[in-house]
Formats: sequence, structure tokens, C-alpha cells
Amino acid sequence: MTQSTNPQLSFELRADWLAGHLRADQIRTDTLVQLVAQWADPDARDEVLDALDSLAEVVHSTPREGELDAAVEAVESAASMETARIEIDGWTARRLFSELAEVASKLSRFNPLASRAFPVQKNRRTA
Repeated sequence: MTQSTNPQLSFELRADWLAGHLRADQIRTDTLVQLVAQWADPDARDEVLDALDSLAEVVHSTPREGELDAAVEAVESAASMETARIEIDGWTARRLFSELAEVASKLSRFNPLASRAFPVQKNRRTA
């Protein structure tokens, strides 16, 4: 598999060819910056710390269904975090598409179900 021109935002194949990985470093960076920005606000610090403490308790226990998601959402809310997403331009979209197509072709090589076509919804016009 060819090496990405931008490894920080790329698709890659796991060494055993049984799975692929999406690498999106900017999301982690943005998450930490948003968390620390809110943490630095003295009025919000206690709420952020309480939410982080609750999340730590859930992570170090056997969480009940939905408990981990709720704890993560509490941290996101306390830290006023935005949706985790990355804006990409046309060139980046085509590069990622090419990388994903290469990973997908390797993953479906020995899996006949993976090579089936996905149903596609036709474009619909709305009134």
C-alpha cells in the first residue's frame, strides 16, 4: 500500500490486512484545545473537573449500558466542546477516497460479502 501524502489525515491498512484505520490527528488536537480552553476559565473549571472525574470512574469500572456515552457527553457539555469534525477540500476528499478504496479492496479480497455493492439512494428533489 502506498504511503499517504498526509499521514495525519489518512486511511491505512492494518499489517494483517484484516482491518483498516482512519487517522485523524486534528480531531484529537481540537478536542484537547477545547477542553483546556474551558478548563482555564475559573467559572467552568470545577464543572469540567467534576465531569472528568465522573468519566474516570466509569472508565475504571464495568460501565452499564449507555454510562460511558453519558459520561463523555457530560465532559463535552461542561467543556462546551464542538462536534468532532474536520473540514476538507476537494483535493483532500479525492485523496482520502483513493486511500479508502485501496484499503477496501484489500479488506474485501478474501471476503465475498464485503465486495457486494451497497444500496444507493437516488437523488431526490424536495419541494
